[in-house]
Amino acid sequence: MKVLSWENSDRLFWLGRYSERVYSTIKFFSNKFDSMIDLKNYEYAEFCKNQDIPNIYASKEDFTERYCFSSDDPNSIYSNLIRAYDNAIVLREEIGSDTLCYIQLAVYAMNKARTSDAPLLALQSVTDNIVAFWGMVDDSVDESNVRSIVKLGKRIERIDNYARMKMNAEEIKRELKRLNIRIARTGLNYDARKLMHLNWLAEVEPLDYTGIIEEIESLVLNEKPNLALAAGL
Repeated sequence: MKVLSWENSDRLFWLGRYSERVYSTIKFFSNKFDSMIDLKNYEYAEFCKNQDIPNIYASKEDFTERYCFSSDDPNSIYSNLIRAYDNAIVLREEIGSDTLCYIQLAVYAMNKARTSDAPLLALQSVTDNIVAFWGMVDDSVDESNVRSIVKLGKRIERIDNYARMKMNAEEIKRELKRLNIRIARTGLNYDARKLMHLNWLAEVEPLDYTGIIEEIESLVLNEKPNLALAAGL
């Protein structure tokens, strides 16, 4: 396995998180879109509360435009996609140009969606390219620790989002099972006690969504990874 610098390990982790954040928030936004437009003026405020982002939007129309496409809103889908792109560009050597190109295509699709008369349909192209990016990580990235770190970031972000949107226990347990398999392969430092607690929380009814969010957000320690372990040394 390849010995990764601390900085690139962190970038891979956040590439996984940001790519999943774009994917999952588009999905959640799409599911809420009809009710926001047709039924409930306050639906977007509840969405912001669940995502723990400030409700800076003046109306549901303002939310729809700025949350999806604003480069000035740090919580927008567009801003998170650009963060994924910025990490991917630096990681070209680790992930390969063929893999990187699908993040680039997602950015192109997002820019096209900004001017589309059917933004939901156009945003589907963004998620399609994110899925293709993950497929290329599996198919084209030879280094197993590189793949594992991206996938770990993806799983952590998905569990976090599922808890925020109060998904059912089976969905969260499914993602935790995948995380359990993946995390030790990364060489990243993590809190094993928190992982045990997360698995316990997923079995308790009713689900403690706040507890799951707190534990998943602090699971990976902000310390230098065990590079020797990641390299299989």
